[in-house]
Amino acid sequence: MRSKRILLVEDNPDDVALAIRAFKKNNIANEIKVIGDGEEALDFLFARGIYTGEASQPLPEVMLLDLKLPKVEGLEVLRQIRAYPRTHLLPVVILTSSHEDRDLVAGYSLGANSYIQKPVDFNQFTEAIRQLGMYWLVLNESPPIL
Repeated sequence: MRSKRILLVEDNPDDVALAIRAFKKNNIANEIKVIGDGEEALDFLFARGIYTGEASQPLPEVMLLDLKLPKVEGLEVLRQIRAYPRTHLLPVVILTSSHEDRDLVAGYSLGANSYIQKPVDFNQFTEAIRQLGMYWLVLNESPPIL
């Protein structure tokens, strides 16, 4: 059985630290690959740029995607993921502080599997991460091509 890796695409170091702390607090010990901008996330998933030659690496089990990213914004990252056969079925959870209805609608329209607004309170955020980890890493069945 392969390791269920998490890809966290988040540019805010405080939010990265908070997410990692919440995963640890909930005993979610899966490998977490952190990428800080949309362009590098696409390079990682499509095995290009500094990730050239890594196409044989398995995709992450789930991608946690912020919307407000440098270089390539989150919705564009999602659009490109859904357009590429290798990543078309990759589970993508938008994890954002955006409360904009247009972001919510756009995320689902582009194929997001889930949309979670980051709770401000650490305990609520920790609980959201616990539920996210339980669902996507334990209960959910990923397509066999991943």
